[in-house]
Amino acid sequence: MRKRRRINLGGFGPFLLVSILAVVAALWTWTAPGDAALWRAREGAPGVQLHLLDNGFHTDLAVPRAALEARPGPLADAVRSLGPGDWILIGWGDAKFYVDQSPISDRLPDGGRAFFRPGNPSVVMLDPAQQDPTQLYAEDGRRDFRLTPAGFEALAAHVEASLALTDGRARIATARPGDDARFFASREHFWIGHLCNHWTAGVLNAGGLAVRPLRSITSAEVIGAIDRQAADAR
Repeated sequence: MRKRRRINLGGFGPFLLVSILAVVAALWTWTAPGDAALWRAREGAPGVQLHLLDNGFHTDLAVPRAALEARPGPLADAVRSLGPGDWILIGWGDAKFYVDQSPISDRLPDGGRAFFRPGNPSVVMLDPAQQDPTQLYAEDGRRDFRLTPAGFEALAAHVEASLALTDGRARIATARPGDDARFFASREHFWIGHLCNHWTAGVLNAGGLAVRPLRSITSAEVIGAIDRQAADAR
């Protein structure tokens, strides 16, 4: 019987472990830099008012419908196809788990699939809201910010780039009965390494906000990125 050969790392083992831990720590604290010239519109200067909404574990963006429709492209076309509402709530998630509204206890196996199986299809949610976001969410679950026109264009372009286009148009993946929200196919994939809050953080980073990508696994971290920027500005 052939004996297996053991690999003796000798003194290299502890060094390898420390190196791995150092890389993980560096990624955990790494900040994707923002761009102050894009982010906050100055007092009295042109700008677009947006809101980040946090339900405790998931984040959406509330964006003025008029601002989205004013720019050409498939995102504006998709917005025009929606029902009435002056605000558009924008979110992203797994094509099945994100859309399903059945009790969470019934969806745990599917949640495990969405988290741990790589390459899951995803969708961009566009949900028209007639009520002002400041009335929909309390202050502790909402952050209000005003982007420069260039910052808004970069943010909207990032959202648009997530759409999976067919003949240049966004494609509806699913729609819930009795719900104005529409879920458009996305070219990105959902898994534990790229969750809904990671996506929102990436959209905000495109608009000029400094974010910590790996730590943006939670909605609180995305909220915290806006708070840190505001503190730095003060």
